[in-house]
Amino acid sequence: MKYETIVNQPVMPAERFDLRPLRVSDAGLIGMNAGDERVARFTRSIPHPLPPGATEALITRAQAEDRSEDIWAIDGTKAGGSEVMGLISLERVDDGQSEIAYWVAPAYWNTGVASAAVEALLTANPHRARTIFASVFQDNAASARVLTNCGFQYLGDAEAFSVARGAKVLTWTYSKKMI
Repeated sequence: MKYETIVNQPVMPAERFDLRPLRVSDAGLIGMNAGDERVARFTRSIPHPLPPGATEALITRAQAEDRSEDIWAIDGTKAGGSEVMGLISLERVDDGQSEIAYWVAPAYWNTGVASAAVEALLTANPHRARTIFASVFQDNAASARVLTNCGFQYLGDAEAFSVARGAKVLTWTYSKKMI
């Protein structure tokens, strides 16, 4: 039997959900949603198809004491929703700087979950970052709107490799001054 690891990471409440550290028991829902090609193709790191063990490896990384990235489940159980409506992360990239990334399960697209999750994370600012960066693929206008609606400013164009697409994809890069 696998036991849950206690992760030194805050739980952050929002109106319809809580952002909480990942649990081993999240593997099934994360795998089901991250394994959906519609989700994977809008991320840099999720492969499609999702190989066996990938979800468990993500959870192990998220629970490691020496991690540079904190990952939270968007847990809607307090409002009768799913335990994993998506994931949101904050990675330390430099002193006082972090990068936010997120994905939402297709069942919750266009419901405001992504915007509310980003707002909850920005409000808590658990890394005490002075600047938070984000990038989205240019064919993902919905995620670009989430960022601009949450106060991010456009910085410029770039490109990033998408594992699911097996190719470089044009991105828009954003930042938000926090402190």
